[in-house]
Amino acid sequence: MVLMNEIPGFVWAYAFDETSGAARPLPPTAGPDDLVVHSGFVWLHLALSDARVPKYLETLGSLTPEARATLTDRDTHVSLAADEGVLHGVFTDLERAFDYDTQDIGWFRFAITDRLVVTARLHPLRCIEATRLAVDRGLAVHRPVGVLESVVIEFERVLDALTIEMNDELDRIEDYVFETAPRDERRRLGPVRRTIVRLNRQLRATVSLLRRQQRSGEREALPPDVPEAAERLADLLGAAAQEMQGLQDRARLLHEEIDSKISSETNRHLYILSVMTAFLLPPTLVTGFFGMNTGGLPFAGEHYGTVLAFGLGAASIWAAWWFLRRVGIL
Repeated sequence: MVLMNEIPGFVWAYAFDETSGAARPLPPTAGPDDLVVHSGFVWLHLALSDARVPKYLETLGSLTPEARATLTDRDTHVSLAADEGVLHGVFTDLERAFDYDTQDIGWFRFAITDRLVVTARLHPLRCIEATRLAVDRGLAVHRPVGVLESVVIEFERVLDALTIEMNDELDRIEDYVFETAPRDERRRLGPVRRTIVRLNRQLRATVSLLRRQQRSGEREALPPDVPEAAERLADLLGAAAQEMQGLQDRARLLHEEIDSKISSETNRHLYILSVMTAFLLPPTLVTGFFGMNTGGLPFAGEHYGTVLAFGLGAASIWAAWWFLRRVGIL
């Protein structure tokens, strides 16, 4: 049974004290009136899997139509905009399963006013959940934009752990590649490169958006403290983007090294086959000649004709070897 005051798609909600920044969790039965505060702000997190969420967002008068559209759209590109003092956008996160973390890219959507922070997601996300756990452990957030800042900081921490993990994986692949008998590690390297490229692309786009918010011409439309927070987050993610770019360059060079070694190995095999073909071609011609069913063949009347024919084939192999040595192929 659905209660009349139930918030559709409710995942969690916290009311933050303006002075101490401490958070008080709101129960799942919280209604729209519980989101109205005269000091501090409320963080409401919604699941977009509930089809009633778009209709409910229309009842939040503090959100602009553009902000509501951002929260409910299915667009999978990072974005950041401000309309009438409401900051809204889409940032990157990593999805999480029920009992383990994944490396699949997810998206969280947000809209920030002076008294309300609304975040929404389609699938469970790692950094949003990590921020909630930090709030439960006593993380103080004094202003609405601090929620976004905390989520991005958690995202940077996850990226740092992933960077270490992928560096270790590239080290192991590199060890195999430079063994005496190199192996084809392209299948193992492929998922690592794909993850690095996707994360690097989203990082660059996010840093670009944050830098754009620092322009003086756009500051008037932003909520308080947003330009300073954007500058801090741009610096933080800019450093992570540089590390991710270094990983991408290293993975590309490693892939090229693998291709080079495989090409060298293939060329070596082709060389051996070519030499074997050169050795076997003359005796093949000899056996083909003596295999003709025509009269007057040499050695046809000889008792040791077969032995002589084999001797002629062996002599042709020696002649081929001498010729290849003469021209410098062997």
